[in-house]
Amino acid sequence: MVTTIQDKKEPLTAKVIDMARLVEYQAGSVVSRAVIQQKTGTVTLFAFDEGQGLSEHTAPFDALVCILDGQAEITISGNAKAVKKGEMIIMPAHEPHALKAAGPFKMMLVMIRG
Repeated sequence: MVTTIQDKKEPLTAKVIDMARLVEYQAGSVVSRAVIQQKTGTVTLFAFDEGQGLSEHTAPFDALVCILDGQAEITISGNAKAVKKGEMIIMPAHEPHALKAAGPFKMMLVMIRG
């Protein structure tokens, strides 16, 4: 797996934007792009190629995942859920979770530190 960070510098504030177009698929890769990055929280867009994912881990705060394109398998505390375009899931703080691309998919990850 290759992870790529797309770091575009054009301003995004006060614009209507198609979120899924801000991050592009790359073969065999996971691509991410930070949209908001503050001490109090982050909003990051991801594009996963088929079969790519994030291995099981935990976070000290809740994380909201919104699927922008495609479908992912998201496992929280051993319970796998299929989440598709237009749906969201909250991964609770301190619970082990993992993501896997059933096919290419894009998501927005919102983490608010509390």
